[in-house]
Amino acid sequence: MRLWHVDLIGRLPMKQLLGQHRECCALRGLGWGRKHSVVDYVFRNPYCKLYFYHRAVMAEMERRGYSPDKTWTFPNYRGKKIGFDPSVDSSSALWSALSDFGCRYEEHDDAYLEECIDNLKSKGVVVK
Repeated sequence: MRLWHVDLIGRLPMKQLLGQHRECCALRGLGWGRKHSVVDYVFRNPYCKLYFYHRAVMAEMERRGYSPDKTWTFPNYRGKKIGFDPSVDSSSALWSALSDFGCRYEEHDDAYLEECIDNLKSKGVVVK
């Protein structure tokens, strides 16, 4: 699985959007730090960047009428197996700085956008 380029979140078909939500949940939970060539860059970034990316995914789900579990809106929620992680301090300066910056990964550049669009095309999905 991959994290789609952030600019595609609002244009993903529902199947891919819901899949992205599941991927974010897995990465925030027990998948955090587990090596996978497609998403290794996520672990080189602060955890809070994944949180803000996931919030963007959930906001799009809500815009389309879906109701993701509100527990995921808590920065320190890490899934059913981990629960609430007291080591996640969402009051730090880093969280404030990234909330202003958003959820754009450096790796989500123009080349990655094209790669994602091509990947979707190979699945029969055309995004406008």
